Amino acid sequence: MSPDAPTAGTPSKALRESRAKVGLSTASTYPEGTAAAFEIAGKLGYDGVEVMVWTDPISQDPYALLRLSEHYRVPILAIHAPCLIITQRVWTTDPWVKLQKAQFAAELLGAQTVVVHPPFRWQREYARDFQSGLGRMSQETDIRFAVENMFPLRVRGREVSAYQPTWDVAFDGEPYRDYTLDLSHAAVSQSDALAMLEAMGSRLTHLHVADGTGLAKDEHLIPGRGGQPCVEVLERVAAQGFAGHVIVEVNTRRALDRAEREADLAEALAFCRLHLVAAPGTPARS
Repeated sequence: MSPDAPTAGTPSKALRESRAKVGLSTASTYPEGTAAAFEIAGKLGYDGVEVMVWTDPISQDPYALLRLSEHYRVPILAIHAPCLIITQRVWTTDPWVKLQKAQFAAELLGAQTVVVHPPFRWQREYARDFQSGLGRMSQETDIRFAVENMFPLRVRGREVSAYQPTWDVAFDGEPYRDYTLDLSHAAVSQSDALAMLEAMGSRLTHLHVADGTGLAKDEHLIPGRGGQPCVEVLERVAAQGFAGHVIVEVNTRRALDRAEREADLAEALAFCRLHLVAAPGTPARS
């Protein structure tokens, strides 16, 4: 066999590799803390991490994060602002101050992106100024505020959105400047992830890779273990010349120990790198 011939399961060297970096969300190592994510990301060969700012005090301290990044030699690619129900009091209760703090952390740590959810329905003033406010903040920094697609709640056969104006940010009237596409969220909402990808177009800045089966809960399965078109999404963004970040954001809570968690995260990393390729001659996205 020629030394240049591809082995089974390995993309041909003729394929064009994506410029995208593959990072690990610190949420992927829960219930282990933020520090464990840096350690595991460095050990497995991830290109960096996305920090989920939540109840772990280390995740809330940009200077502690800087020390972790330097110690493990793992870059911080993105900051996920504290937008969850359980993080409503993290940093502050003011959503704009949360974004300002996230921006400061991103600038200090050399991250390129802040991931943000659309406003909750009860955040009326924030929702009223959300799009224009993000626009103003984007003009003052090189940080990208990438709005993430969410999902509705299903109650007695009805869909109820907790977000205003909608969870479906890809098709929400005037487009946002930057988007995060989350494939697990697309599974929960039973959305067509490829249609979302197309709708976001060149505004797609950030990609959360995980799988799901369409259940009414956010599963965040290892890619390839559910029904989402993870392969197709990765191949398409590679063909489009996507140069943003691909972040593995999966649930490893059921792992029996560190070794099993690392095996799952190594599998997710290999999956992303295997499929982040494009055939030669495929036109890149302008």
